[in-house]
Amino acid sequence: MTPTPVDLLIEARWIIPVEPFDTTLEHHAIAVQDGYIKAILPIMTAREHYTARETVSLPDHILLPGLVNLHCHAAMTLMRGLADDLPLMRWLQEAIWPAESQHASHAFVRDGSLLAAAEMLRSGITTCNDMYFFPGATAEAFDRLGLRAVLGMIVIDFPSQYASDADDYLRKGLAIRDTWRDHPRIGFALAPHAPYTVSNRSFERIGALAEELELPVHVHIHETLTEITDSLRDHGLRPIARLDELGLLGPHLIGVHGVHLTPDDTHRLARNNCSIAHCPTSNLKLASGAAAIPLLHEQQITVGLGTDGAASNNRLDLLREMHQASLLAKLTSGDASALPAHRALRMATLDGAQALGMESRIGSLRPGKLADMTAIRVDNPDDLPCFDPASHLVFVLGRHAVSATWVAGELRMKDGKLLQISNTELLAIGRLWQNKLRQ
Repeated sequence: MTPTPVDLLIEARWIIPVEPFDTTLEHHAIAVQDGYIKAILPIMTAREHYTARETVSLPDHILLPGLVNLHCHAAMTLMRGLADDLPLMRWLQEAIWPAESQHASHAFVRDGSLLAAAEMLRSGITTCNDMYFFPGATAEAFDRLGLRAVLGMIVIDFPSQYASDADDYLRKGLAIRDTWRDHPRIGFALAPHAPYTVSNRSFERIGALAEELELPVHVHIHETLTEITDSLRDHGLRPIARLDELGLLGPHLIGVHGVHLTPDDTHRLARNNCSIAHCPTSNLKLASGAAAIPLLHEQQITVGLGTDGAASNNRLDLLREMHQASLLAKLTSGDASALPAHRALRMATLDGAQALGMESRIGSLRPGKLADMTAIRVDNPDDLPCFDPASHLVFVLGRHAVSATWVAGELRMKDGKLLQISNTELLAIGRLWQNKLRQ
């Protein structure tokens, strides 16, 4: 038998493909051709069947799908630690919104998104669902570093440095989408900020556009009790019920946070096949509350994991979000078996991809899917012994252990070093904006 030529063969101590669920493969290899996974098979069999242009050996490593960050504000990395120890609305009104009104610009967003993309790739994240002003600037940054992304065309009913009103936000967002329409890694979503910043008229227009253009809708929802109290006062409805009446709920909707949900709220989400982006660290830091993830899973609601922005986290680290999500689920449910490691890993990969409508392309390691992959080393004495690699990913290892990331089979980070940008440039960006915001 003549071996089949392939671009890349990666041999790993362990592979966790996510599909099939609860599966760990030992001493297996992945063959990659033209950016797609061609086969997953035992290492010795792979050597017999394939001859690779490049072979990567990963002893004492876990190879897994690239992580999917289902909610982020990448440019807010420039405001990391700017205002700690405040509840959400005070944090927004006293610190974040004033800083944005003074500094938000194309350059601010491009530079902040470069820092964010670098941090995410070094943390094993290969896909990001982002929401912020100037999405074209984020597209430029993510494209330069090779990150896969869905970018939110943000809409609020208030003027900003980016746009004057809801119609202007939509007009500019759709124009940017047209510019990037045929890009293989950059897609778009409609991103009304939140029910407390978007009117009924704007929501109705967004719902119609989402259906017409077949785009996801990415919106903050039920993050705090105050948000719900204000909605009952102003609209006579809880935010989810209001969005339901306006026709926004559906398989395209990604509700961010979903911290405070009643049985009626979860029933509406489940009935309409909506998804939730769970951001446990941000919810903890802002004292917003803890989402009842086991109950959402019982209702068969898709739940992915998000970091939120570095301004409220203060890291873009999905390995930590898996850890936090699992521990919070155990604590709040009183059930130590809640959200086990393989389930948390699925939330950080395939469930996030499903929420974005991308599950046929990314989120698991399966022949025919894009070769978005992350390698994590397990060779530090502080991390040994390792009896269960999935458990290690969630409860032991951190982003310091991420050794390589690939997007569509292209190496983006190796041994902590990004291949598309230097640390010197990233340091200069961080220092420049630290000085500007400090003033």
